[in-house]
Amino acid sequence: MKKFGFILLAATLALAVTACGDSNSTGSTDNAASGSSNGTSNKPIEITYWYSWGDKIAENNENLVKMFNDSQDEVIVKAEYQGTYADQHSKAQAAFAAGNAPEVWQNEIASVGVFAESGMTQELTSFVEKDQLDMEDFIQGLMGNSYVNDKLYALPYLRSTPILYFNRTMLKEAGLDPAGPKNWTEFEEYARKLTIKDQRYGISMPVDIWLYEAFVRQSGGTMISEDGKSAAFNNETGIEPVKLWLKMKEEGSMSIGTTDDAGTQAKTDFHNQRSAMLFSSTADLTNNMKVAEDQGFELGTTFMPANDTYGVPTGGANLVMTSGLSPEKQEAAWKFIKWMTAKEQTIYASSFTGYLPSRISAVESDEMKKLYEEKPLFKVAVDQLEYASPRPMQKVYPEIGEMIKNEILRAVVDSSVSAEAAVAEAAKKADALLNK
Repeated sequence: MKKFGFILLAATLALAVTACGDSNSTGSTDNAASGSSNGTSNKPIEITYWYSWGDKIAENNENLVKMFNDSQDEVIVKAEYQGTYADQHSKAQAAFAAGNAPEVWQNEIASVGVFAESGMTQELTSFVEKDQLDMEDFIQGLMGNSYVNDKLYALPYLRSTPILYFNRTMLKEAGLDPAGPKNWTEFEEYARKLTIKDQRYGISMPVDIWLYEAFVRQSGGTMISEDGKSAAFNNETGIEPVKLWLKMKEEGSMSIGTTDDAGTQAKTDFHNQRSAMLFSSTADLTNNMKVAEDQGFELGTTFMPANDTYGVPTGGANLVMTSGLSPEKQEAAWKFIKWMTAKEQTIYASSFTGYLPSRISAVESDEMKKLYEEKPLFKVAVDQLEYASPRPMQKVYPEIGEMIKNEILRAVVDSSVSAEAAVAEAAKKADALLNK
């Protein structure tokens, strides 16, 4: 890749946003890779796998890698933690330029196109066809960010949508329906009634592009025009979410963080019962359940509230293979990717973290059905998939997302900047990038 390409990619990925951005069976009907992964040598092939996020998510990744290594003797995988998705993407770009990139790594779904079009990730169709992998078993609503220019570059792994978490104990004490708010009007009402001045907010939240995308979708809008050449949010569908947030902030029912750690702070407020509600990834489910138990309150989850309709973007990461590997490394990397995304491992990861199961066979398995019956909070995000859509994958979209975030933050900290002005400026900058 030419030097200019790496500079452009580094600049784009430095602005990438987080979107998550949080069973004991190890066998699989998809386990066997075609052909020998280590040629004529008996020495196992060693590969590196990079992953993001800590806590239960990190445990899940480390556990699965150990299970894979213990399940066979042809490939040894070394798992390495790399911070956030943006951290991992930046490190992967640098490692690829230096010739020492990991063989397998996590691609945040909105950035799959960036890396594929830059030649850093391997097209996977030939591997799928060789092993006759059942692609129809992957939930189609999670496949939109796996293809680039109609070619397969990634398989769904730890996938998510944002959902609404709430302190059900507080809702009951406030005389509110413990099932949670269903629409924007009820959401405002709940936040207002749950707020106690100088003690508790109805909700704490960051200005997050993933959440903004959700609110735009709830009003029937989209982020980028169908032809990919202009912003599609400079209208009521993109302005109304910002108006709502600013109104609730002014009333004191919503705390909007403005620092780099605003997302973490919102979770901390919810965990410490300084806020009653939280928008966050389904990936945070098992951790939030543990915190609620430790803190002595009942946790609730529900769809993100509807405006004209329900609507959320999908999020999380897909697994990709670095391009330019030797045939032996390719076979080893593919064996690992295929195993990690198989039914049994999908069941394990979803049960352990709260991430969405990406395979139909996993959703329909006895293990997941039992989990949903015993712990219905796990099923909320699965049911919400009916209203989920892929994220934009234009090469400049991570940078556009950062621009939108910055313009909304400008309106949050400066009352003279209206929602209309903030959105219009973000759209103007987005159009310029899309038409370079």
